[in-house]
Amino acid sequence: MSQQPTARAAVMNDVARLAGVSHQTVSRVLNNHPSVRDETRERVLVAVKQLNYRPNALARGLAGRRSRVIGVVSFDTILYGPAATLLGVERAARHAGYGISIVALEKLDRAGVTEAVNRLTEQSVAGVVIIAPLLTAAAAAHSLPTGVPAVVVESDIAGDLPTISVDQVAGARLAVEHLLALGHETVWHLTGPRDWLEARDRVDGWRQALEAAGRRVPAAIVGDWSPRSGYEAGHRIGPDVTAVFCANDQQALGMLRALHERGLRVPEDVSVVGFDDIPEAEYLSPPLTTVRQDFDEVGRRCLAALLDLLDAHDTLDAPPHPRVAPTLMVRASSGPPA
Repeated sequence: MSQQPTARAAVMNDVARLAGVSHQTVSRVLNNHPSVRDETRERVLVAVKQLNYRPNALARGLAGRRSRVIGVVSFDTILYGPAATLLGVERAARHAGYGISIVALEKLDRAGVTEAVNRLTEQSVAGVVIIAPLLTAAAAAHSLPTGVPAVVVESDIAGDLPTISVDQVAGARLAVEHLLALGHETVWHLTGPRDWLEARDRVDGWRQALEAAGRRVPAAIVGDWSPRSGYEAGHRIGPDVTAVFCANDQQALGMLRALHERGLRVPEDVSVVGFDDIPEAEYLSPPLTTVRQDFDEVGRRCLAALLDLLDAHDTLDAPPHPRVAPTLMVRASSGPPA
């Protein structure tokens, strides 16, 4: 008596064929890759259910040799930008089913970044995200030993690693063009520290916007991101100043306090615009016009770029990841000059 042949269990290629997608797309859906469109994800999941497909977790682990933990090298700071970037990466990783292991450095130099990456690779993390807002950190990130799947955040230094960042130059231009459109003859700028990439790019965007409009470019006022530097600058600016673009919202907060103490009205006497859109910005007095950075989108793109590297077996033929566009949030701190 002959035996009936046993039905073959579905494999990933069967799911791909039924869903009308590639084998790699099925793999991305099963690994919660953030770059898959919702419609495609749903089609693959329907095919998985119809075929009663059961991924072989052991085989997948052996084939990919991939842990479900991503290492993050970050700056040990409470500054809003780096802290919000870290949170955005953590949220994206959690959504994709990954945990994170963080090494926070007090000093972002070449030795510190290299040591941090080595510590993380010893933990067998799947890949590494390096949040590198300082020039020294960005240079260190792009000189890592080959073979480490890594993505750099907030760096525009040329290198082999994928880089995800907000378009800081475009954000600064939005702020300055807004103030010029209100009728201000020129815009003064309170910068961030000179060794920060974001501060440098915001200076470039401020200058580009003024030069494109044929306006005078005043001497920049150098700050240090702190409310105190904004407060001190607010007490120093002269009577000819009608508009100030602050490189971050904390400095703008200090600027508002100083102008109030001097009896100057905002925005009637001086318009103030910040950068970041901290949660408190819309509750300041007056509510602060500022440039919003989408840190959750930065996190999603960062994780997608890293998973692309891993899916490509650590080669660098992953698709490009353009800069995240900032948004101008217009509130009551900016207005036409009196």
